[in-house]
Amino acid sequence: MTATTQRPADSMLVAPKKVGFISLGCPKALVDSERILTQLRAEGYEVAASYEDAHAVIVNTCGFITPAVEESLNAIGEALDATGRVIVTGCLGERPEKILERHPKVAAITGSEAVDDVMEHVRRLLPIETDAFTGLLPVAAPGMRPDVQLPTREDTRHGDVFAPSVRLTPRHYAYVKIAEGCNHTCSFCIIPKLRGLQVSRDAGAVLYEAFRLVAGGTKELMVISQDTSAYGVDVRHRESEFQGEQVRAHLTDLAVKLGEMGAWVRMHYVYPYPHVDRIVELMAQGKILPYLDIPLQHASPKILRSMRRPGAGKQLDTIQRWRAICPELVIRSTFIVGFPGETETEFQELLTFLEDARLDRVGAFPYSDVDEADANKLEGAVPQDVKEARLARFMEVAQRISAEKLAEKVGRVMDVIIDEFNDDEDDAPGTRMIGRTKGDAPGIDGQVYLFAGELAGQLKIGDIVKARIEDSDEYDLYGEVLERPEWKPNVPQLGHFGKH
Repeated sequence: MTATTQRPADSMLVAPKKVGFISLGCPKALVDSERILTQLRAEGYEVAASYEDAHAVIVNTCGFITPAVEESLNAIGEALDATGRVIVTGCLGERPEKILERHPKVAAITGSEAVDDVMEHVRRLLPIETDAFTGLLPVAAPGMRPDVQLPTREDTRHGDVFAPSVRLTPRHYAYVKIAEGCNHTCSFCIIPKLRGLQVSRDAGAVLYEAFRLVAGGTKELMVISQDTSAYGVDVRHRESEFQGEQVRAHLTDLAVKLGEMGAWVRMHYVYPYPHVDRIVELMAQGKILPYLDIPLQHASPKILRSMRRPGAGKQLDTIQRWRAICPELVIRSTFIVGFPGETETEFQELLTFLEDARLDRVGAFPYSDVDEADANKLEGAVPQDVKEARLARFMEVAQRISAEKLAEKVGRVMDVIIDEFNDDEDDAPGTRMIGRTKGDAPGIDGQVYLFAGELAGQLKIGDIVKARIEDSDEYDLYGEVLERPEWKPNVPQLGHFGKH
């Protein structure tokens, strides 16, 4: 009689190991979190929704400025108190001594972009049963059999391993990271120390990721990196294959191809290099969104030189040239007030620039020392009360300009992408919603508060609608939906998503 192997009863199955996850910092860090979550799912772990359910917690930290460091350290402490087992990764992980000084009982610390290291620590803390019957892990999962090894960063630095399958954003928009690290030496920043010099992905890898996202229903692609304009410099703009063509790793080539997919394409963290003029031309042609996120940081030539920022004294000319090419261009930027050496004269230069440039979206924060940053050694520290007073004055001007520019949109019909419902308890379902125009990025820019009108109950999150703008305030717009055009991307859609 031939022996047979029987599957054990369901009651004998091993309970799944659950990992909690806290993701802090910028969208670039969020993409790293998506990669780690993708690998966790691939190896059979579940993501816990609360501390009570978690067997361990991963904290992806930010270490850019002092408030972000403090937020990260507090999150680590909270997770330790709740679970006792915490793995720290991300930018602050590049400075383990700072973490261990506050939290010596963390289970492990890894740096940024360290998916394989994080997973090694997860497996050690929470080993998964590998029995073919009782284990919950696919037997061919990478890293769990000696003949199937996890790829190293060197193996994957230009490849599709950068493309996560688990998303932390809604289905209708996604961040696409095209490079990691930075080659600049800004005196206030330690990103190159935390994340290394720039490492660009091949254009083919980026484009195939974008293609899959749009095929899966994503309608907005947000291109991110530390310095998006410098994409491909480190690989000498080498070519790679995408759908039978060779495409250069260059921002203009990438933007052209992304624009052909038919989704909204939004550019973040763009430096004012000469070839950005070509990107603005694509915006004027309707190929990509007329939106640029440019971290200008200041306007005084003296302060910009102290910051070691490019383009000192030429910013206004560049902005005026771009707006001549694309009058619909929306520009957002961030600034630092109270940088060492900033007197009232330099601050007034910044305010004058703000009045002349009339930027659409502006954020600012007072300068604070960052451990290991060269700016800490500069003379002329600005007292905290002066920094806060200048920040208030700066934001008063920025708010007034924003209100004036948004008021100009009243009466216009604009495309709006729906992000969430906003019904009151007395409203019929689907009556009110919140969205964004082409000039607004999620989480950092303004919103559009909409009344659905005759389309109440028919709209979905992710729909792109035509809306008439009826009112505005300092940051947001208000209007009514007129119609929902059919969305027709140039990428075949996977599965059944309906007409919209």
